[in-house]
Amino acid sequence: MNMLRRRLLCAVLPFVSMLAGCAATAPRPDAATLAALAPTGALRVGVYPGSPTSMVVIAGDKAGVAHDLGLALGTQLGVPVTLVEFARVAQVIDALKTGAVDFTVTNASESRARDVDFAPTLIRLELGYLVLPDSPVKTLADVDRSGMRIGVSQGSTSQGVLGRQFKHATLVSAASLTQAQALLREHAIDAFATNKGILFELSDGLPNSRVLDGSWGHEALAIAIPKGRSAALPYLARFGQDAAASGRLQSIVQRAGLRGTARGE
Repeated sequence: MNMLRRRLLCAVLPFVSMLAGCAATAPRPDAATLAALAPTGALRVGVYPGSPTSMVVIAGDKAGVAHDLGLALGTQLGVPVTLVEFARVAQVIDALKTGAVDFTVTNASESRARDVDFAPTLIRLELGYLVLPDSPVKTLADVDRSGMRIGVSQGSTSQGVLGRQFKHATLVSAASLTQAQALLREHAIDAFATNKGILFELSDGLPNSRVLDGSWGHEALAIAIPKGRSAALPYLARFGQDAAASGRLQSIVQRAGLRGTARGE
């Protein structure tokens, strides 16, 4: 186990203790807020594997911003938490749209805001590219060239944004982050594009790979809930503010091994 993973594992017990302490001092939600956040009596948290912004497994323990904030919110609300796992982020958004899940943390893009409601931004992440040593993509300037194959997660914000921006490169969609890693390893793509939190996580499993310097934009991570439940948004805004002010959010970021946050965050 490398030193980073050992430090993250050591953070698990203090984090669990912190959840209990926060629940003891947090204000109880009113009936309308509780009904909006957990209409089935449990908080259903949508996550997908491989992204520290959502859920990763560290030495056998699950972590991640959506995962840990969901557990913290459930503790504060006094309701059980049900983790609902999907293969990729687009499926989590679809589940929010249909009301199959109640909560996640994801990129608060303009297009997603048409489908789900967002609380205020919690974390800003740089967007970038991951490449292998023999990739023809060496810098950001090499990306949008004829013949370049750039991987994106199927249904992701990156797919939509780069699909509009690229003039020469070809997008290749991956059904999951595991498949994205395989596409790089098999040289089926020349680079993979998403937020740097995911890119650094993928890079850990690809020897000698690197995240390119610079960025092509930013993601604003925020709590997302289904449309029609706006009664919960003021409570979630305070929940996020308290998590940041208390240091709980930073502990979650560190435990998940989230890298690539934008400067000033």
